[in-house]
Order: sequence, then structure tokens, then C-alpha cells
Amino acid sequence: MMFELGRYRSRILRDALWKCLLLLMCVLVRSSPPENPIRCTTFNSSTKCTITNSYGAFPDRSTCRAADAVYPTTEEELVSVVAMATKNGRKMKVATRFGHSIPKLVCADGDQGLLISTEYLNRTLHINESSGMMRVETGVTLKQLIEDAAKAGLALPYAPYWWGLTVGGLMGTGAHGSSLWGKGSSVHDYVVQLRIVTPAEHADGYARVRNLDDYNQLEFNAAKVSLGVLGVISEVTLKLEPLFKRSVTYIEKSDSDLAEQVIEFGKQHEFADLIWYPSQRKAMYRMDDRVPYNTSGNAWIDFPGFQSTPSVALAILRLTEEAEESKADADSKCRRAKLITSALRLSGYGFTNNGYPVIGYHNRLQASGACLTGPENALITACPWDHRIKALFYHQTTFSIGLSKVPDFIRDVQKLVHLAPKSLCGVDLYDGILMRYVTRSNAFLGKQEDAVDFDITYYRSKDPLRPRLFQDILEEIEQLGMFKYGALPHWGKNRNVAFHKAINKYKKAAEFIKVKRMYDPQGLFSSEWTDQVLGLKDGLMIVKQGCGLEGLCICSEDSHCAPDKGYLCQQGKVYPDAKVCALASTSS
Repeated sequence: MMFELGRYRSRILRDALWKCLLLLMCVLVRSSPPENPIRCTTFNSSTKCTITNSYGAFPDRSTCRAADAVYPTTEEELVSVVAMATKNGRKMKVATRFGHSIPKLVCADGDQGLLISTEYLNRTLHINESSGMMRVETGVTLKQLIEDAAKAGLALPYAPYWWGLTVGGLMGTGAHGSSLWGKGSSVHDYVVQLRIVTPAEHADGYARVRNLDDYNQLEFNAAKVSLGVLGVISEVTLKLEPLFKRSVTYIEKSDSDLAEQVIEFGKQHEFADLIWYPSQRKAMYRMDDRVPYNTSGNAWIDFPGFQSTPSVALAILRLTEEAEESKADADSKCRRAKLITSALRLSGYGFTNNGYPVIGYHNRLQASGACLTGPENALITACPWDHRIKALFYHQTTFSIGLSKVPDFIRDVQKLVHLAPKSLCGVDLYDGILMRYVTRSNAFLGKQEDAVDFDITYYRSKDPLRPRLFQDILEEIEQLGMFKYGALPHWGKNRNVAFHKAINKYKKAAEFIKVKRMYDPQGLFSSEWTDQVLGLKDGLMIVKQGCGLEGLCICSEDSHCAPDKGYLCQQGKVYPDAKVCALASTSS
């Protein structure tokens, strides 16, 4: 009796400490800005560079190297850089200021390549308020684009929720917001013109600026989502709308009828999205629509997950999750998930409000990223994933499933949760599964049909050979989406498995390859990895010991998992064609 009372008091104290920690995480709002993903050193007149992403690790944990890096400030300088590299037959890769793509899009082959940073190609060049046209350089961030457009009374109607993306990065990966209305939520579908610098023959000075719009439809539709393999986009012109106001209300519901409600909900609300907490059997429905401009309200969003966070709080979060993983303590994960999701709900998911509805101007509600700004403070605070400190470290599996198939996918995930009720508490810790709506695009590597995008974030070990708690459930969900339901991968996220034969799902992939070969016949902007993703080379699946644990392969034998820790290659629980790394005692 006394033992149970003591354990109960211990849990109460632990929950109280977690609430204090969550409060602490929201106190400081200024942080050390993220470091440049490019790092170069010079020794004996020789320069060597490395490049990473904002998380400090690519899916295969390799180090990407280059001989040097350049930072052009004008299109003329960019042309000169591309011309010189083309003349010398050098591999080139484009890098952005913050480097938020998880796959190896920025990695050139070998160590003699050239990194071209767009950090200083960051100017807004022209805004025509009457026509709604806005012309910007490729390195302009989403934050700057939104702010400069709003000053002119204009708005980009749909965008990702994170400020720290550049216009070039948005187009390179097909990034999007959430909507089934109009042209949909992909930013590239609001681009009406772009300029791209590509390699050229000697007669053309080894570099050429191509001006693309609907009059060059084949090339334009290839360049809208390019993976960076066509050249360097220098300028983009977007068609914007007059600035407007929105009204946002979150409604919590059971997920028992989520499969039946998801499609109709997206059609009912222009900016709808959902946050699904599978292990808690609930979902948050975001009812989000335009309202008349004179509607009272001036709210804004500062999403807690994008705020600067005390480094000590991040270390505690990470150490706690590592301890839960090492002890296989699913109960602790589930308790913390409920605390964290409750805190997010109480905070209104970062929307400033004294209750619903939250009403404000579109530019103040569509995205955030407070941890990007602020003076250097010796990393006392940082973005939650900053790899310079002990911070969050995770995988992101993100894919879009055609609307007609979404209900069955949801039901399959619910079957897995029924079989393993605590299996997705770890996903709930990272604010559940974000579900956004996307529409068919004319871009050759864009969305092929109206769909729901599922964004799943979950723990990643620092040790690539250490399996995760409920490893098999997350792998089965990944394979359910990609293979049973034919999902399309998000080009800027995901592990290697998600890209396996993905190019075959794009109806006009051949047209994209045709433009690629026309623009860059030597493949100077391509790499082994992009060629593998585009189906031009084998080797995307890296088959070796433990490869299944990191999504580098689909396991086919026990050695691809962690047999010494009891994890064997087994078939899926709901999807028999899945091959997953499962703890032997739970695999049947």
C-alpha cells in the first residue's frame, strides 16, 4: 500500500516537473540563430568544405564534402560561377541558408565539387500591387516573402508553416501548405515565371540564363519541382492575392470516424488540416477559413515547436527519451505524450487568443519560426533540433496518399494501434501526425492527384544499430503508405525506403528526365543520389548490417535488423507484404 502511494506521489511530482519544463520552454523567445550548413577550412592555400542539413545528419549519416563554396550576390555573379565550373567540368550543388532538406539533395559526388550558396541572393526585386506580381531572388526566405508581400497589401495564399525555407528550396522540393481549394497548397503552383542558370556550350559562354513561363510549358513544368538537378534558379515571379483575414478554430474529436470525415472536412474549410494522435484515439480538426477584412481581430501564430528553447530543457527532453528507449518504457512515453499534447492544446498551438475563433491577418497566421531570429547567445537557447547541442534528433516520414485511398490507410493504422495500443505514443510526443491537404499539380515531379499528406516525426537513435521502441510499427506504416497505397514521398524529407521506385509513380517522369538532359547533358548538377532517386542508377537501397533500422533498406534477413538485441526481420502485422524489424517476442 505504502509502495503504491509512494509510486503515485513520484508520478505526480514527475508530471509537475514536466509541466514546469514545458513552461520554461515557452519563456525565452530569442535564440542563437542556426549555423550555416556549409563549413570551410583553408590550410596551405587549400580549401576543404563540408555541408550538412539543419539536423546534422543525412539518412545514411555520411559526410558530404566539396572543394570550395561560393556566395554569389547577383545573377551576373551566379552566371560567372556556373560558367567557370562548367568549363572545368566540375560538379555543382546548390545550398540554402538553413539547409532544411533531410535527404542528400545538396551533396555533390566526391570531394572536388562546388557548393553554390544562395544566402546572399536574398532580395525582393519588384512588387506590382495592382497585378499581384512579386519578383524575388531565389534565396529569399518564406518569412521575408510573407512580410514584404504584406507591406504591399498582398499575400501568398498557401505556404508551409515554417519560416526557414527559401524560395529556391520550396521549389526544389515541392513544399506546400494545406488546402484542396483553388490551385491547392503547393507554392510552385503560384509561380508564373522563373529564371534559371544552366550549363551551356563554349559558344554560349558555358552558362545560360533561361527565362521560363507557360510559353515554355515543358521546361517550366520540369523546373517547378527540380530537386536542384536542372541548374540554379536565380529569380522567381509569383502571382499573389490581396491580403485577407482568416478565422481559426480547433476542435478535438475522437478518431473513431476520422476515416469517414477526413475528405469532406478538407472540402469544407479552405485552410483545413488535422493533427492525429493515434495512441490517444483523438484528432484535432482545424477549421480555418477566410473572413471579411473588417472582422475584428489581429492574432498571430508563434508555434511552440518552432520557438527558441533553453538548451538545458532540450537536453532533458532528449535524455528522458533516450532513457525511455533504453528501458523500453512505453508507459512513460504515453504519459509524457498526454502532458505535451495537453500543453499544446492549452497554448492554442501557438495562436494568440483568449478562446476561439482566432482571427487575424493571413500573413500573421500562416507560418512562424521564432528560433531563426535573435542575437547569438552562446547557445543558451536554440531551435529544438539544433545539432550543436544535445537536442531533439528524429526521423521524418512524410508522404501523400490519393484522397480515395486515405480512409483505408487510416483504418490500417488504427488496426496497428489496436494490436499495439502504446506503439505510437512516441509519435504523439512530436505532436502527432500532421495531415495536410494537397492538390494535383502540373509540375512533372509535383503531386499527381488530390491527396492528404501525412507528416510523421519520431525518435532517431544516435547509434544507427540501436532499434527503436515499436520499430516494426513505424516501419509498417511507412511501407503501408509507400507500397500498399502508392504514396508519393515529400522530396525534402524521408528515409531512403520512401524513395524506392517512387519515380515510377510520376506520369511525366520521362519528360522531366528529357529536360534534365537538355539543360545539363554532363550531369554537373546531378549526383549519384539524385540519379538513384530518378531511377537512372541503382544503389538507392544500401544493404548492410542494420540497414533496416535506419530505413536504408527493406530488411530481407535478420542481419538487416538487430538480431543481437532480439529484433528480427518479420512480415507486417496488418500488411503481410511489409518486411519490418520486429522484436521477436512481439512479431507474431
